[in-house]
Amino acid sequence: MFTGIVTALGRVTAVERDAERLSFTIESPYSDLAVGDSLAVNGACLTVVDTDGTSFRVEAVVTTRGRTRFGEMTAGEQVNLERAMQMDDRFGGHLVQGHVDGVGRVADIREKDDALLIDIDVPPDVGELSVPYGSIAVDGVSMTVNAVPKPGVVQLSVIPYTREHTTLGALAPGDAVHLEADIIGKYVRQLLEQRGSLAPGGGADAIRND
Repeated sequence: MFTGIVTALGRVTAVERDAERLSFTIESPYSDLAVGDSLAVNGACLTVVDTDGTSFRVEAVVTTRGRTRFGEMTAGEQVNLERAMQMDDRFGGHLVQGHVDGVGRVADIREKDDALLIDIDVPPDVGELSVPYGSIAVDGVSMTVNAVPKPGVVQLSVIPYTREHTTLGALAPGDAVHLEADIIGKYVRQLLEQRGSLAPGGGADAIRND
């Protein structure tokens, strides 16, 4: 479990891929990692399979590759990192599982006073769980939904600190990002579907009135 509070930026130094395997070596400031540790890499929970004190290696299985942009990742990229939370950690963000729901794409970026407004095109299943001032994880960063300008678009308002300490400040229109919808919204949707109040697949138009 994670909170979406990025604690370090890592740099991909090597990518190994073939038909059945995809692994990354990532340089990071974490000097005490152990094989088996869980890390959120751009919001995806991955397991450390090797480490030498200055870098670590993780692998993305086929199910992870199908929901992320890891298949496009190249050496030199910066990534957001967060270690799994401990029971006595401060809860600075929101409940983040590290289970990426899908990939969004940056539609527009603009400055507004001291904030950076980022509009992201999101998949339908993420859009239906995104509400103004609710929570969403974007490349592993706990963010508040600033607005929903139109169906299928989520707007973020990124403060200067987040711009400087995560990869969000370097985003450009067209860039792909990992998205994880709010877990509480997922449970509410599932309960409504099970009770027959919501047609399978969800969505505002799927509320049953019969």
